[in-house]
Amino acid sequence: MTEAPHVHFRRHRFPAEIIAHAVWLYYRFPLSFRDVEDLLAERGINVSFQTVSEWAAKFGLKLAHQLRQRSRGHFADKWQLDEMVVTIKGNRFWLWRAVDANGYVLDALLQSRRNKAAALRLMRRLLKDQGAAPRVVVTDKLRSYSAAKSQLMPGVEHRSHKGLNNRAENSHLAVRRRERRMMRFKSARQCQRFVSTHGQIANLFLLHRKCLSAADHRQLRTHAISIWREIAGSIAA
Repeated sequence: MTEAPHVHFRRHRFPAEIIAHAVWLYYRFPLSFRDVEDLLAERGINVSFQTVSEWAAKFGLKLAHQLRQRSRGHFADKWQLDEMVVTIKGNRFWLWRAVDANGYVLDALLQSRRNKAAALRLMRRLLKDQGAAPRVVVTDKLRSYSAAKSQLMPGVEHRSHKGLNNRAENSHLAVRRRERRMMRFKSARQCQRFVSTHGQIANLFLLHRKCLSAADHRQLRTHAISIWREIAGSIAA
């Protein structure tokens, strides 16, 4: 019995399965490129950390785009919005983030301002990507949210309270951990690319362990892994 031939990404000598696995390791876990290099080397796959970096940059967004397309219209109708400060080369930026009621990341957008125009840009992206307005928007007391919501979604309920959007605030923690692991983001472009990819991959493997039996968790995890492999195969075709 002969082995099935490996599927390769165009102009890449390593099989798509290995490249997708390296990208998955980097975005799924708080690992550096050198960590991924060592993990692959332990399996007999010798690639440099620079190559892993190129794979993450080239294929991460493509894989994330496929995941985003699959999940469109399947999120809860309660959006929670929040923003956190990110310092890049001495300059202050604001990372705006939206999650649904279940903690799934809807979008993450790095901007240089924390005002109505920035809030409008985030909400416009959300409406375009999701294809429908939410039932409820939950934010902290930043007035920019109220002004932007009134302009774009006047009929949507708005709940503004510091303690109500904990899901959005907690969603920032994973990015903070990676920011420390990277010893800060090197550029605004790198930061945006990372959060755009990381959020979608995190969504796929967000299984809410506390609500599941061990058997159910294993089944959902297996399903998530199969989706990941299917998507990797589709972009290699």
